[in-house]
Amino acid sequence: VITAVEGGVVLDLRVQPGAARTTVAGTYGEAIKVKVAAPPVDGRANAAVLSLIAEELGVRPHQVELVSGASSRSKRVRVSGVTLEAAERWLRTQLAV
Repeated sequence: VITAVEGGVVLDLRVQPGAARTTVAGTYGEAIKVKVAAPPVDGRANAAVLSLIAEELGVRPHQVELVSGASSRSKRVRVSGVTLEAAERWLRTQLAV
């Protein structure tokens, strides 16, 4: 789900575009499930995902980049400036809700 890389982490996400609201919704298999209100048109859902991850992990938007899955529900997102421990702690709080 979360992999440490040099300078940050990579998150495996499963995205549901066009949802009622934008939120982290737990896990989906080995991925973090993310729902975004934005439709999957003109990259709006991808932008919403990156914005949500930046907000959730407390980093600036430019520190979050889409690594793979631009046109897929399965995405990999790299977050710079976040440790593996901090990302795992964030995920545990999301799963506890």
